[in-house]
Amino acid sequence: MSDRFSGVHWMLATPFKENEDLDLDSIGNLMEKAYTSGCEGVVALGVTGEAARLTDAERRSVAREVISHANGLPVTLGTTAAGTAATVAYSREAEELGAAAVMVSAPAMGKPNPDSLFAHYRRIADEVNIPIVVQDYPQTSGVHMAPPFIARLYQEIPSVHYLKLEDPPTPTKITAIRAQAGEDLAIFGGLGGMYLLDELARGSAGAMTGFAYPEVLVSICRHMAEGDKQGAEEVFYRHLPLLLFEFQEGIGVAIRKYALQQRGLISCGRVRHPGPQTTEETRNEFHQLVESVGL
Repeated sequence: MSDRFSGVHWMLATPFKENEDLDLDSIGNLMEKAYTSGCEGVVALGVTGEAARLTDAERRSVAREVISHANGLPVTLGTTAAGTAATVAYSREAEELGAAAVMVSAPAMGKPNPDSLFAHYRRIADEVNIPIVVQDYPQTSGVHMAPPFIARLYQEIPSVHYLKLEDPPTPTKITAIRAQAGEDLAIFGGLGGMYLLDELARGSAGAMTGFAYPEVLVSICRHMAEGDKQGAEEVFYRHLPLLLFEFQEGIGVAIRKYALQQRGLISCGRVRHPGPQTTEETRNEFHQLVESVGL
């Protein structure tokens, strides 16, 4: 396996029991699915993983369990926090636990200051010896990173190896970033895979997202890597209705966890409070879509 990330790095949900305790036993199932689906890596403790709803002790438990079941797959751990000191502490711990990389989104800054944000990433890089995945997700961070700023991060901080781009329109921004940063910054799409086909066409390295059927994303990436754009289009457009349905704003994690439960990968689809749960109507719509796309 190449040291340079590419392909699908599956964003892991954090499984809970009905009483909202961690369900660590189900993590092994998720890791096995990542491996057998052909994923090139996994990412834990992100937004999909409800990291903000975990205690520090729970974060460590999840990280240890994921890494213990890695089976050779590189594990990226989300280490985003509200302040630089906490982000550094999480990132150091991730490295000590055996993570291959850390994923860091911009912290909420009130009135964002590019120099302060640059210093945030610089200080993290100074404290860890593993690569940084910069997560550009303004919907959750409230911080918009312009292409020149992202290029500066990449060019001036050697450990910034990757970008997880979730600021639509993502294909357009990929082109703008590559014009500023060059061809070597590995850019991954997210957002449930909704724009994966066009992102790959614009030069993305793959996807870091948590769609409950990772084998679909792997198939799309492989077709494109082999120059079979028609095959990639056939897979993408056949499953696009389900991709869009799963990534509904506000309830996407609940739908995803219900799908994972239906696949037998987690024992319970519970989203930790105050997150929403799926309704009967949504569950019925999900099953109709799954049947219609042939899964």
